[in-house]
Amino acid sequence: MINKNSSFNKINNKLGHRGRLRERFLKSGLDGFLDYEIIELLLTLGTPRKDCKQPAKESIEKFKNLSSVLDSSFEDLQQIKGIGPSNAFGIKLFQAISERYFKDKIDPKILLDSPQKIFEFLKEKIGKEKKEHFVTLYFDTKNNLIFDEISIGTLNASLVHPREVFSKAITNHASHIVIAHNHPSGDSTPSSDDINTTKRLVEAGKLLGIAVIDHIIVSKNDYSSLKENNLI
Repeated sequence: MINKNSSFNKINNKLGHRGRLRERFLKSGLDGFLDYEIIELLLTLGTPRKDCKQPAKESIEKFKNLSSVLDSSFEDLQQIKGIGPSNAFGIKLFQAISERYFKDKIDPKILLDSPQKIFEFLKEKIGKEKKEHFVTLYFDTKNNLIFDEISIGTLNASLVHPREVFSKAITNHASHIVIAHNHPSGDSTPSSDDINTTKRLVEAGKLLGIAVIDHIIVSKNDYSSLKENNLI
């Protein structure tokens, strides 16, 4: 015999969990959200009642991070159990809208032709953040900023893999790029990992003909430029 109360409670718990996620977002945006929770929120938009936590976690496990999930193809997304065509469409639509939004937010009159100007541009975006944010700035041949992308997470191999950094450069026909990230500690001194990661990207850029001209480390009040410090 089916226990109707038990089924009702399960549905109620799922709806309650969704409600709590949405309430968190409305109160403080995505601050404090894990990557899988952001994907879970997206999946709930196209899935009225089914639990979306497990497919969200599996998508992060398979594709490694949020940006890689968003960059995955429509077909690859559907390899995750629980992600159907409607969910995959929603994720790809969100990615496209995000890219259009950030392009529209870029002021074409901004001339970012020095580390100091780039710092002034980025300090409001990431300087006060309590988590590490990795930024890639894409420029055309006239040094106009044509696209910027921000990823959240520690500066590790999966976040700043050359494939992830340069795919958007190729798509947007960038001539050169500047990479940057923040140090929530307030100390903008580059670490050995910062330097080694930068050198790896510089070498990859040489092979692709897309120069990495600087890596700028941003804190709340100051910055360090690896180029100015002769570290690249």
